[in-house]
Amino acid sequence: MLQRYLPILQWLKHYDRTALSSDVVAALIVTIMLIPQSLAYALLAGLPAQVGLYASILPLVAYALFGSSRTLAVGPVAVVSLMTAAAIAQLGLTQLNDVIAAAMVLALLSGLILIVMGLLRLGMLANFLSHPVISGFITASGLLIAASQLRHILGIEAEGHTLLSIGHSLLANVPQLHIPTLLLGSGALFFLLAVRRYLKPWLQQLGVNPSLADMLSKAGPVMAVIVTTALTWGLGLEQQGVSVVGLVPAGLPQLSVPHFDAALWQQLALAAVLISVVGFVESVSVAQTLAAKRRQRIDPNQELLGLGSANVASAVSGGLPVTGGFSRSVVNFDAGAQTPAAGAFTAVGIAIATLLLTPLMYFLPKATLAATIIVAVLSLVDLEALGRTWRYSRSDFAAMFATLLLTLLVGVEVGIGSGVVLSVLLLLYRTSKPHYAVVGRVAGTEHFRNVERVQVETDARLLTLRVDESLYFANARYLEDLITEKVAANPAIEHLILMCPAVNGIDASALESLEAINQRLQDSGVRLHLSEVKGPVMDQLKRSHFLQQLSGQVFMSQYDAWCALRAPD
Repeated sequence: MLQRYLPILQWLKHYDRTALSSDVVAALIVTIMLIPQSLAYALLAGLPAQVGLYASILPLVAYALFGSSRTLAVGPVAVVSLMTAAAIAQLGLTQLNDVIAAAMVLALLSGLILIVMGLLRLGMLANFLSHPVISGFITASGLLIAASQLRHILGIEAEGHTLLSIGHSLLANVPQLHIPTLLLGSGALFFLLAVRRYLKPWLQQLGVNPSLADMLSKAGPVMAVIVTTALTWGLGLEQQGVSVVGLVPAGLPQLSVPHFDAALWQQLALAAVLISVVGFVESVSVAQTLAAKRRQRIDPNQELLGLGSANVASAVSGGLPVTGGFSRSVVNFDAGAQTPAAGAFTAVGIAIATLLLTPLMYFLPKATLAATIIVAVLSLVDLEALGRTWRYSRSDFAAMFATLLLTLLVGVEVGIGSGVVLSVLLLLYRTSKPHYAVVGRVAGTEHFRNVERVQVETDARLLTLRVDESLYFANARYLEDLITEKVAANPAIEHLILMCPAVNGIDASALESLEAINQRLQDSGVRLHLSEVKGPVMDQLKRSHFLQQLSGQVFMSQYDAWCALRAPD
C-alpha cells in the first residue's frame, strides 16, 4: 500500500552511485535553466519574481516523493501562469500581498482537487479534453502570452487579457515607446532566437558532442540574463528608465497555510478546476512521452497525487500553481536524469540561488525575462495544426478553431471551458449517429464486408446490419429509426441480423430500444437475430428478459448466421 502511494519506495531501494551522479548532473543543468524561467513565469502571473523561485523548491521535493515519472520536471509553466494571472485579475485586487495570497489559494485549491481526483482514480477524466481542443488552447495561450510580453520589450504600459484588449492597449501607448528598453529587449529576443536555431548546429560543425551542444543551446536564457544584467548595471540603464526586477528578497520562503476566506475560495474554484485539468493533461502528455522512450510507464492516477502534492507544497511555501513543464522535462531527460531525485536536487540548487544569488538579480531587466517567455512560448504555437485538422476532420477543426478563437477574444477560462464542453458535445454527436454498414459475404470466405465497398454475396431474405458503436441513450433512437427505414424499404426481408463486433456496451435506454425493435419486427413478420456479441455484452443481456423475448437467435459468428438463415441453393 505504501509503495502504491509513495513511488519513492520503489526506486530508492535500487538507488546507486551511477543514478546519483546522473541525477546530480541533470539537476545542475535544469537548475541553470529553471532560475530565469521561474522569475519570468512569476512576472507573467502578475506576481513578484521571488514567488517563481519559491514555487520551484518544495513542489519539486513533493513530486519526488509522490510522482511516478522518473524524468518529469515540475515548476511554474507558461500556460498555467497565464491562467493564474487571468483568474487573479478578475478579483480586482490592488494590494500586492492580497495578490500573492490569492495565488497561494489557487495553488492550494488546485492541489486539493488533483489529490481528490487521484484518490478517486479519476485520471481517465482528462481523456474528455480532446487533443484538437488542447492544441487550440495551447496555441492561443502562446499567442496571448507573447502579446502580453510585448509591453516589456517596448517599455510601455499596456494591459488586457484578450488579444484585442492587449493589442488596443499596445497601440494606444506606442507614442511612449522607450528606446533603451526596446534595444535591450529586442537584442535579447533576437539573441535567444538565434541561439535556439543556430547555436547547436554551429557547435556540432565545430566538433562539439551533440548532447553537449544541445545543452549549451538551451542555456541561452542564462547567458542573456547575465549579459543584459551586466549592461544594465554598467551603463546605469535603470536611471534611464529601463524597468528592472529590483530587490528580490533573499532567504527561503516562510511556511504558512493560506487563509481560509470562503468568498475568495468560491471565486477561484472554477479557475482552480481548469488549471488542475490543463496542468494535468500537459504534465501527463510529457511524462508518457518521455517514459515510453525508456520503456517505462507512469500511473496517471499517481500523477494526480504527485502534482496535487506539488501544488499544496507550493501553496504553503508562498508559490503559485505548478505542473510538469515540457522544455525543462526534456532537458532533464536528455541530461540523463534517472529518478525523481533529480528534481529534489534541483530544488536544492534553487534554494541555494534564493539564498545567495538574489542580490545579483536586482538589475535584471524585465525586458530580458519577457524575451525569455516569448521565445519559450513560440514553441507552443502550432498554427499549421489548423490546416492538418481541417483536412482530416471538419468537426475536430471546429472544436480547435472555436477554442482558439474564444481563448484569444474572450479569455483563457472561457476558451478552455468551451473546449471541454465542445469535446463532450462532439463525442455525443459522433456516437449519436453511429457508423453502420449493410454487409454481405465475400465469396468463398467467412468474411463479411460493406456492400457499398466490396463486391459481396447477399440474400434478399436477409439484412445484416453491422453497428460500429456501443449502444447507449444518445444513439438508441437513431438505431430504431434506421432499422425501421431499412425494413420498410425492402418488403422481402424475413431476417434482420444485428452484427455487433464493435458493440462494447448496451445501456438501459438502448436495451429498451432493442426490445421495441424486436417487437416491431416480430409484428411485421421479421425475426431479429444477433451475431458476434462480445462476452461482457452477453453477460449484460442475460441479466435482462431480452434474450427470452428475442424472436430470433444469437449466433457466435456472422458466418454461422449466414449458413443458418440464407435461402437454400
